[in-house]
Amino acid sequence: MDHPEFDTAFERLPEGYSEGAYEGRRFGVTVRRSEDGRRNSLFARELAGNDIVSFNLYRVASGSASLKPCEMSSEKVIAFVLGYQPNA
Repeated sequence: MDHPEFDTAFERLPEGYSEGAYEGRRFGVTVRRSEDGRRNSLFARELAGNDIVSFNLYRVASGSASLKPCEMSSEKVIAFVLGYQPNA
């Protein structure tokens, strides 16, 4: 996966649990990163609805990344990460 904007946006997300907004809706988001940065995950749940976003992101030694969405499209995952705004 070669998507520099996604990488930058994902790195800005706080680790652990946070709340914020995406497309005018409130979400609770949990981001987990391994100590070596090679295994990453995100699980987001809409707080007043039924929508979820979930994926694993694996980084290999060559620097490339493999995005593995959980039962949803890569496009949905990418759009969420690019558009999600955590609370300050």
